Amino acid sequence: MRSWVKIRAMMRLVGAVALLGSGFLAVAVAQDMMRHVDLSSPDMVSAELTREDVEAVLAKATVAAPADFSGKRLSGLDLSRLDLSGASFRAAKLNKTKLVEAKLDRADLSQAWLIEADLTDSSLKGASLFGSQMRRARLDRADLSQARITADLTGASLVGASVAGANLSADMRNQSMGLMRAVLKSAHLERLNARGADLSRVDLEFASLSGADLTDASLKGAQLGGADLTGVTLVGADFDGADLASAKLIAPIGLDNARNFDAAKNRDRMIKESRE
Repeated sequence: MRSWVKIRAMMRLVGAVALLGSGFLAVAVAQDMMRHVDLSSPDMVSAELTREDVEAVLAKATVAAPADFSGKRLSGLDLSRLDLSGASFRAAKLNKTKLVEAKLDRADLSQAWLIEADLTDSSLKGASLFGSQMRRARLDRADLSQARITADLTGASLVGASVAGANLSADMRNQSMGLMRAVLKSAHLERLNARGADLSRVDLEFASLSGADLTDASLKGAQLGGADLTGVTLVGADFDGADLASAKLIAPIGLDNARNFDAAKNRDRMIKESRE
């Protein structure tokens, strides 16, 4: 009897370890899709349509039946200044595609590949960027206000961009797929407009947020280790549970009016200096 009890206990332990392992695997699968992917393969660098083909599809699109480029290979094309509002690019390949000044309002870019894509001065208001791969993408001065963003933007540039009112927080409804959230590690976010944005649990490690406006933004549980917060506006920003280890909080504006700053983690390890 005791032997059977020991066996059952061992089985439960093995099951728990397996479940824990699958959880780590789910996180890796959810937001590290680039692992084991050959970014130089024809599937990732080629285009099966031309700009003229894309324009032809757009010409036939209607509000009821928007343009659909789901799963299409569009890497390397120049689609600058096109009106792609409401179009679907689900799981499409847009690596190194030029979308300068393109209009992508309400577009669905979920699980799309936009590695090193150029979206400078583009408009993505209300767009869906769920699980998108956007490492080193350029979005300087882009407007992503009210967008839903759980993209991997590691090393991306969003200088002077806007994510005002956008939701970059972890999606707690998809835990089976791991922790889906915006990843902005080492991203250039100087002068970013993040007023009222939800940055809960967002990964901002070593990101440069110099001069950013975080008024009324939620930074609950956000990872800010090593981030540069020089001259940021923090009026109404919520720091509950945020990790500030080695963060540079130099000359902040409105820190006294920030919320739950005393509930932030590793405040004693940050580099802090007040505006004189």
